[in-house]
Amino acid sequence: MSTRPIDRRTVLKGLGTATIGLPLLEEMLVSTSSAAEKNAPPVRAFNVFFGLGIPSPLQAEGFRDVLEPLAPLADKLLIMRNVDQVRCDERGINAHYDGASGAFTAQPPNGEARAGGPSIDQVIRRAHYPKGLPAGMVPTLVAGTFFRRSRVGRYVHSYNLDGTVAATIQEKPRDLFERVFGTVEVAGGADGASPAEIRRRRLRRSVLDSVVDQYQFYTGKNSPLGAASKARVTEHLERIREYEQRAYALKKKSPNAPDLPRRSRLLHGGRADPGGQGIDITVDELTTEWRLLADLYALAVQTDRVRFGSLTFLAAGERIRLTGEYKYAGKTIYKFDDAKEHNASGDKGCSHEWWHKFNEKKKNTQLRAHAHLKMREVAYFLQALDGPESQEANGKTILENSLITISTESGDGRHNNVKRELSGVFHAITGAGGRFKTGQIMDVGAEGVDVYNTMLAAMGARQRLGPPNRKMKAADAIRA
Repeated sequence: MSTRPIDRRTVLKGLGTATIGLPLLEEMLVSTSSAAEKNAPPVRAFNVFFGLGIPSPLQAEGFRDVLEPLAPLADKLLIMRNVDQVRCDERGINAHYDGASGAFTAQPPNGEARAGGPSIDQVIRRAHYPKGLPAGMVPTLVAGTFFRRSRVGRYVHSYNLDGTVAATIQEKPRDLFERVFGTVEVAGGADGASPAEIRRRRLRRSVLDSVVDQYQFYTGKNSPLGAASKARVTEHLERIREYEQRAYALKKKSPNAPDLPRRSRLLHGGRADPGGQGIDITVDELTTEWRLLADLYALAVQTDRVRFGSLTFLAAGERIRLTGEYKYAGKTIYKFDDAKEHNASGDKGCSHEWWHKFNEKKKNTQLRAHAHLKMREVAYFLQALDGPESQEANGKTILENSLITISTESGDGRHNNVKRELSGVFHAITGAGGRFKTGQIMDVGAEGVDVYNTMLAAMGARQRLGPPNRKMKAADAIRA
């Protein structure tokens, strides 16, 4: 077997734009101490957004209730309370929209489809890759499960330096799959096939079919890989095929492939949330689609196809009428039936209204259940970046090595007061390779713009958010 290390960014290149990244293998590691820099993980930054927020009084309960799903990751997160986004207030604009646009930018919106400035991930991206990312990478990956459309800031959470959206959001699993792994172009037209037939032919073919020769080389007798790495390559490509089948719901599958789920019946695009009146959806429908998106997004990070972007679980001010049994850790948390419990239809029967009815002197049972569900699904994505498939050369996971910022749109919970609503907004961050404290719940007591700028300074970015003449008040308590 060759002793020459294999480049960390080795990929299997197929037809057209199909590119499949390999997982981290032993042969990609350089064993000498002088090679520490080569083994250092790349700089990554992602923004994870969830809609409607967590009222401050519930944040104060720690992991005892709504934050319970984050508890298994407690030692790898810094949960920050009392972070105010009041600087994001735009007079006359809906507070849901203000808070969502200010998440990760700390600035008020600048129009219907533009933020007031760049988001954290894009500032870091430009600081560390001023000449662009390595060839073949997706520059920015934006994805999410959401239904409340109206203003773009409700669901997009990655913005360029000028405040424009950093990438088109992928809300369908198959679109996300194509964005990351490319498509296999099938020649057509010569036989008179219609565009629809050409597309059907393409969808019937796996992107993995176009890299089969390279796969056979890396797993064959002339491979530079050892037995353990060969097995990992095989498992890795099987995972991709499984996700591909889940995304496309292929009618034909290989004999050993898992059973395919039915096609998604969720509404997307202009059909989602017609007239702002909300949609009916079950717990299973919602979480099944989200988890496929989260799996695909995590796979894109694991294969080093993407290093920057955002992921959204439900839009700001999301309007859904949720039904179904919600379980966590084997126990039933709640049985949702929003419209029935509100005794209302349309937008008034949506889960959104539990936030408007929040009263810290009451139990807020329904809101708590919805918030708990949001944290379970956010934790699902974070855990995908903390498992064996996410182990990196420095012995830590992608979750530990990356800067992942988790936030939302509102905090105080009092929707009758915009500035109060944008105070105490929930934030959590990962350690970013030891740059930030983890394993704590910290009362920061600072404005979002100062917290974000402290994060940017720790990540080695010179650019700062907010007005250029504003004196920065560093939130150094969050730094390791």
